[in-house]
Amino acid sequence: QGQVVESGGGLVQAGGSLRLSCTASGLIFAAYAMGWFRQAPGKEREGVSCIGWRGGSPYYSESVKGRFTISRDNAKNSLYLQMNSLKPEDAAMYYCAPIAVGDCPGSWITFTGARYFAWGQGTQVTVSS
Repeated sequence: QGQVVESGGGLVQAGGSLRLSCTASGLIFAAYAMGWFRQAPGKEREGVSCIGWRGGSPYYSESVKGRFTISRDNAKNSLYLQMNSLKPEDAAMYYCAPIAVGDCPGSWITFTGARYFAWGQGTQVTVSS
């Protein structure tokens, strides 16, 4: 079963930046579209961004479009999320996940999990106003 480990979260002032990282193991990372998700207290987990197996044509939720940038390094089995112009409403636990083999599916933003991997512990992002 695939496993992921997220890192890079922290406390930042509104308007600041953070770069999250995710390392995957137990699966062929380069074959999967990868995504970032987040969950704030009392809310459901929501999709933030998705990037296809070759790194092209990333997708973003409307709430982060223009501020966040997703990227990947298949040689390092790693996924990244550069977050700029952070807002208090971006505060959440952030998770990464292998969504599907190949490109991002049309349903990526509603992905809730799969048998072939286990959700990691996430990395906490806190934004002070």
